[in-house]
Amino acid sequence: MSMPITDSELQEIDSRAQAATPGPWHVRFLDDDAAANLVAVSTVPDTGGGERWPEWDNSEMVAATLVQFPKPYVASPDDRWDENAAFIAHARSDVPRLLAEVRRLRALLESAHHDDADDGRSC
Repeated sequence: MSMPITDSELQEIDSRAQAATPGPWHVRFLDDDAAANLVAVSTVPDTGGGERWPEWDNSEMVAATLVQFPKPYVASPDDRWDENAAFIAHARSDVPRLLAEVRRLRALLESAHHDDADDGRSC
């Protein structure tokens, strides 16, 4: 069983999220397998056009999970390039939402604890 996340650890996670490129982030499928075959995370949505360099603005790119054919350069246990890009892109909005939910639930628990203490009941 893992230990509960401390307030300090929550703040560290929040600081990392706040320091990252602002969202939302999107998965982009750029180029094709004859060129870069780039699966990327971007600040703008995919157009469906599979644009080839220089037809996209590289300043919109946050990360890449696949460039060209990965093997033998990148060894992935499961070839989940697209799924990994989707996870990274969604983490930009999911992590701040989860942090807010943890803090909200902690505040509810704290409030309930104080209400019980005020009533003379112990928790």
